[in-house]
Amino acid sequence: MRLPILAAGLFAVTPAFAQETPVLTVYTYDSFVSDWGPGPAIEEAFEATCACDLQFVAAGDGAALLSRVRLEGARSDADIVLGLDTNLTSAAADTNLFAPHGLSDLNLSLPVAWDDPNFLPYDWGYFAFVHNADKADVPTNFRALGESDTSIVIQDPRSSTPGLGLLYWVKAAYGDEAPAIWESLADNVVTVTPGWSEAYGLFLEGEADMVLSYTTSPAYHLIAEEDASKAAASFDEGHYMQIEVAGKLASTDQPELADAFLSFMLTDAFQAVIPTTNWMYPAATPTGGLPDGFETLVQPEKALIFSAADAASAKDGALAEWLDALSR
Repeated sequence: MRLPILAAGLFAVTPAFAQETPVLTVYTYDSFVSDWGPGPAIEEAFEATCACDLQFVAAGDGAALLSRVRLEGARSDADIVLGLDTNLTSAAADTNLFAPHGLSDLNLSLPVAWDDPNFLPYDWGYFAFVHNADKADVPTNFRALGESDTSIVIQDPRSSTPGLGLLYWVKAAYGDEAPAIWESLADNVVTVTPGWSEAYGLFLEGEADMVLSYTTSPAYHLIAEEDASKAAASFDEGHYMQIEVAGKLASTDQPELADAFLSFMLTDAFQAVIPTTNWMYPAATPTGGLPDGFETLVQPEKALIFSAADAASAKDGALAEWLDALSR
């Protein structure tokens, strides 16, 4: 019994040792916390300001985050969820699990206005099909893609935000004709993966001619690998936008720390990391601007995006159309 008594005495004399470092737990998607993703640099930068332990927890792809938090409810260990997008924010708000961020005068550089009281954007981009730059006869729209013999890898919209974004891209571009577009695309689909990382890996291994990704994906190869062999196909019906967001859980036991992280998320220390780690456009352009190489990327002539409410109402129908076409 001497050791516990001695330890108690030590802590009584030096209470600072009894104070544990506060932990902020952030659920996010797999690629965010990878060695090459933004997670490690952001963790180091935020911990230098917070006297805390920032812990990222990988929870699958973006859409899987909401499923996990919905399942865990108020018992979730998460303080913040980072990696939802505007196609999911309406459903996320309906859970009543998220608290208002309370921030204003955000000074964002998004192409659209932002007024969501619960969720803050941290990056954005356009979905696109990425291919080898030397590919001949690159399709320039979904009709041409469906009529071609080009093979593609896509992600499951039930677990992946890019996969869900593809459904909305087709729906926004073609409306009631979307089922016919999916019927024509079904033969092009080599496989459907749970998330983005698996799909992009299959493309890099040569398993398909094109992969659903982003117009910014070629910047990774160009800047990080000095490899100009990848390109994004420009579709003349426009490209669907993705705006990725973070939100604070109402059940957090670290509300002040969570608020500090959300504020930090829109500073240069966070935003400057995004272009060359998450390979997206920052939600608030950092002081130094975008890195060299981003000027070479495809710039869609038409941006497509549903409001959060319209995305929520369109989801079930769009998913049914996709499932029907791919199950034949």
